[in-house]
Amino acid sequence: MRLLEAVRARMRTRHLSPATEEAYVGWIRRYVEFHHRRHPRDVTDGGVGAFLTHLAVDARVAASTQNQALAALQFLYNEVLALPLEIGGDVVRAKRPHRVPEVLSRREVALVIGAMEGVPKLIASLLYGSGLRINECLSLRIKDLDLSERVLTVRGGKGAKDRMTVLSERVVAPLMVQIANVREIHAKDLASGTVILPLPTALHRKFPDAGASFGWQWLFPATRLVRDAAVAMTERDLGQVTIPPDRAGSLVRWHLDASVVQRAMSRAIRGVGITKRAGCHTLRHSFATHLLEAGYDIRTVQQLLGHRDVRTTMAYTHVTKRGSLGVRSPGDGLE
Repeated sequence: MRLLEAVRARMRTRHLSPATEEAYVGWIRRYVEFHHRRHPRDVTDGGVGAFLTHLAVDARVAASTQNQALAALQFLYNEVLALPLEIGGDVVRAKRPHRVPEVLSRREVALVIGAMEGVPKLIASLLYGSGLRINECLSLRIKDLDLSERVLTVRGGKGAKDRMTVLSERVVAPLMVQIANVREIHAKDLASGTVILPLPTALHRKFPDAGASFGWQWLFPATRLVRDAAVAMTERDLGQVTIPPDRAGSLVRWHLDASVVQRAMSRAIRGVGITKRAGCHTLRHSFATHLLEAGYDIRTVQQLLGHRDVRTTMAYTHVTKRGSLGVRSPGDGLE
């Protein structure tokens, strides 16, 4: 088995995310090229350190990028080649700088979302109103919404974790319209008999009719159909999904591509004159910051965001309007 095939097989055995798989395979490929296509087993002990030094000195990559490359090489040596790679000496982790998240004010959020329209506007409203990541939002199925209770469920979020989060009252009516539109699309797909829906892992074997169920349909389906070969190329955008083997070559209804929303968001930010370095993920940062400013405790915000460690959520206490302790500047008391 070739090296990269062995890496992919081992990662899928460990059920690592497709995004992690693509990132690690990319770094391992660059590592092999750096050492003139020598097999990593034949590279001397200082090979990893030399590669990391090259990234820091010549490529001038960020500390987080350098650490990602190190994690990929650790996986290669420890998990695939069974040659333990010890941290220390020439192989060290880069010290990551502490960055404050970029956050939009409530007025800026209103301006940006107000400058958008259609489905991208609804998605942006969910990103801010529910604190979702872009891929979490695009991966929503109809069954994940509970409009009566005003909650939605994120399935297989970052770290393969499920969580529940709030649903804004303002998006309920637009969501009902979107669900009606999805019902029309689903009816046409059923009538054609040639369109299938990707399902998580091997769910099509356990529930053969799940793909035809309305509850499993994407909340934000793509407008164009693709062949399953094209789906395999974009699988990392969603997570592990499968196509029934007997339907290979069929037309597939994928979810909306993230680039559609990202482009609409960029146009809206430029259109309203915001100069902050903002994007779709900034709406999630703003969700967390505004909840803390409203007085919600940090553990509640942690659960809504799906953070494993509360220290990750603590970053938002540094960007609230008056700080985590509500401190008033002494400069405000000067005559």
